[in-house]
Amino acid sequence: MYIIILTGFLLYILIFPKETVSAASLGLNLWYEKMLPTLLPFSILSYILIHSGILDGAAKGLHRFVKHLFPVSSAGIYPLTAGLLFGFPMGSKITAELVASGKMTPEEGQRLFCVCNNISPMFISSFILNDCLQRPDLRIPSFLILYTPPLFLYMIQNRHRTFCQQQTARSKKTTSMSFQIIDAGIMNGFETLAKLGGYIMIFAILAQMTMLIPISDPTLKCMLIGFTEITNGISYTARQQMDFAKAYPLMMAYTAFGGLSGFAQTASMVKETGFSMAPYFLMKLFGTAVSFFLALLLV
Repeated sequence: MYIIILTGFLLYILIFPKETVSAASLGLNLWYEKMLPTLLPFSILSYILIHSGILDGAAKGLHRFVKHLFPVSSAGIYPLTAGLLFGFPMGSKITAELVASGKMTPEEGQRLFCVCNNISPMFISSFILNDCLQRPDLRIPSFLILYTPPLFLYMIQNRHRTFCQQQTARSKKTTSMSFQIIDAGIMNGFETLAKLGGYIMIFAILAQMTMLIPISDPTLKCMLIGFTEITNGISYTARQQMDFAKAYPLMMAYTAFGGLSGFAQTASMVKETGFSMAPYFLMKLFGTAVSFFLALLLV
């Protein structure tokens, strides 16, 4: 199967060089203009906060109140909040770093990264609702449709669990700011964003390839592209000028799932921790189905 996929990918590049370059440019422009200036500073800052120990005291104080509302340890408050505010794939990256530094147990990390890896509110409100749908009035309902289902399921699954803060010898050693931590944070941030750029480019080309599949049904073709790579899928769906009652639920479904590109990027972020991707995939499927039907009810 891998040989067939790679051979098909190579043949597409050789037969359709113009389309390939166009798709790669689109993916890299998205990475350079949107992701790099947004996620790189945050990625560097997150690494410094986690490995310097600055975050620990504030998280413990906040946990006294949060634990009564949401089943999470003090270490889990940061990736949960960052994953919602700054978007995919920072939630999974931060969770993996907390587990690797010994500040979070692998068991909690496995459960938490499934719900804290979401598309950012900025992407939803600016790109989807403003640029593609011209419906900024749906900002709050869209946030509820996309973020509530996975958080609600997580609360049900973990309502009887108690979480404790894990501290290891490694985590206790790095409890002060130093230039070594800053340097490591900068290199870690650039490595992370370089990986994301590569994945975005590859899946942008793959999404372009799916447009050549002879499918007469425009809705089915939109779904194929959207579940491969959400940015191309949302743009393609918007260009079809289909009825809003059909386009909006489809876009909410793409966004909740995150695309195969998002799945690959997430797997890259957590590969060192040994997390299983099966629960993550099932959580995304659940969120996709619920978000789609909630959007249908809304329209």
